[in-house]
Amino acid sequence: MRMTNKNAGVNMNCIKILTDEDFGLKSIEFTNPRIRYGARGIVVREDGKIAIFNKTNKNEYKLPGGGIDKDEDIKEAFKREVLEETGCEIEIIDTLGTIEEHKSLDNFKQISYLFVGKVINDNKKLNLTEKEINEGAKVLWVEKEEGLKLITECLNNLKESEYENLYHSKFIVLRDRYILEYYLKNKV
Repeated sequence: MRMTNKNAGVNMNCIKILTDEDFGLKSIEFTNPRIRYGARGIVVREDGKIAIFNKTNKNEYKLPGGGIDKDEDIKEAFKREVLEETGCEIEIIDTLGTIEEHKSLDNFKQISYLFVGKVINDNKKLNLTEKEINEGAKVLWVEKEEGLKLITECLNNLKESEYENLYHSKFIVLRDRYILEYYLKNKV
């Protein structure tokens, strides 16, 4: 997906570039890689707990977020993804930057825009994709440090699904660990 004029010129601090070397693998040269843009981040309730998106069948714990649709504003994409994965309407209260995933073994790069959202209304109804339902997806509300522990501990216990191999799942989990660590270290 190409970013549109709506998002042109968005310049944010890159907090991390994940590569194959982060997993002890040797990167290979990219050849016209596929590029995907995402919006994700931290969702905080009034009680201070954060949303963790858990795919039980994969033993995966991650932050809410996903891909930006064609012609979609990055902040609106984050709000939409949060509503789908947590059932919550949010207001964005902070911008954290970006994080990049360079998956050279799959000739794929993902650039994610990172936000902090505060829950303003919980509809208590998730709008999950068939893939997410099949992977046993649910939302958990946990203390920030507990969220970091769940994400960190699942990294070496992930299971493949029919939709995603371990290579991609490990990037997702490590990416979200870096995002949450960055937030905890730099939160206002």
